[in-house]
Amino acid sequence: METDNIVLEHLRAIRSKVDRISEDMQEVKGRLGILEQQYASISIRLDRLDDRVFRIEKRLDLVEA
Repeated sequence: METDNIVLEHLRAIRSKVDRISEDMQEVKGRLGILEQQYASISIRLDRLDDRVFRIEKRLDLVEA
Protein backbone atom coordinates (compact mmCIF):
# COMPACT_ATOMS: atom_id res chain seq x y z
CA MET A 1 0.00 0.00 0.00
CA GLU A 2 3.03 2.29 0.30
CA THR A 3 3.10 2.43 -3.51
CA ASP A 4 -0.48 3.75 -3.56
CA ASN A 5 0.48 6.59 -1.24
CA ILE A 6 3.50 7.51 -3.35
CA VAL A 7 1.39 7.52 -6.51
CA LEU A 8 -1.27 9.68 -4.86
CA GLU A 9 1.41 12.05 -3.60
CA HIS A 10 2.82 12.41 -7.09
CA LEU A 11 -0.62 12.89 -8.61
CA ARG A 12 -1.42 15.65 -6.10
CA ALA A 13 1.87 17.38 -6.89
CA ILE A 14 1.16 17.14 -10.61
CA ARG A 15 -2.37 18.51 -10.13
CA SER A 16 -1.00 21.41 -8.10
CA LYS A 17 1.51 22.28 -10.80
CA VAL A 18 -1.11 21.98 -13.55
CA ASP A 19 -3.39 24.32 -11.58
CA ARG A 20 -0.59 26.89 -11.30
CA ILE A 21 0.19 26.58 -15.01
CA SER A 22 -3.49 27.05 -15.80
CA GLU A 23 -3.63 30.23 -13.71
CA ASP A 24 -0.47 31.52 -15.38
CA MET A 25 -1.93 30.82 -18.82
CA GLN A 26 -5.08 32.78 -17.97
CA GLU A 27 -2.91 35.74 -17.00
CA VAL A 28 -0.84 35.41 -20.17
CA LYS A 29 -4.00 35.26 -22.30
CA GLY A 30 -5.31 38.41 -20.61
CA ARG A 31 -2.08 40.27 -21.23
CA LEU A 32 -1.94 39.07 -24.82
CA GLY A 33 -5.47 40.33 -25.39
CA ILE A 34 -4.45 43.76 -24.13
CA LEU A 35 -1.41 43.77 -26.42
CA GLU A 36 -3.56 42.80 -29.40
CA GLN A 37 -5.93 45.69 -28.68
CA GLN A 38 -3.05 48.13 -28.36
CA TYR A 39 -1.50 46.87 -31.59
CA ALA A 40 -4.79 47.28 -33.45
CA SER A 41 -5.17 50.80 -32.11
CA ILE A 42 -1.63 51.77 -33.11
CA SER A 43 -2.07 50.19 -36.52
CA ILE A 44 -5.23 52.21 -37.16
CA ARG A 45 -3.51 55.43 -36.07
CA LEU A 46 -0.53 54.74 -38.33
CA ASP A 47 -2.83 54.08 -41.27
CA ARG A 48 -4.56 57.42 -40.67
CA LEU A 49 -1.21 59.21 -40.44
CA ASP A 50 -0.06 57.56 -43.65
CA ASP A 51 -3.22 58.77 -45.42
CA ARG A 52 -2.73 62.28 -44.09
CA VAL A 53 0.91 62.41 -45.17
CA PHE A 54 -0.04 61.15 -48.63
CA ARG A 55 -2.69 63.87 -48.99
CA ILE A 56 -0.19 66.52 -47.89
CA GLU A 57 2.42 65.26 -50.35
CA LYS A 58 -0.20 65.24 -53.09
CA ARG A 59 -1.24 68.84 -52.37
CA LEU A 60 2.39 69.95 -52.44
CA ASP A 61 2.96 68.04 -55.70
CA LEU A 62 5.64 65.92 -54.05
CA VAL A 63 4.13 62.72 -55.43
CA GLU A 64 2.30 61.81 -58.60
CA ALA A 65 -1.46 61.48 -58.18
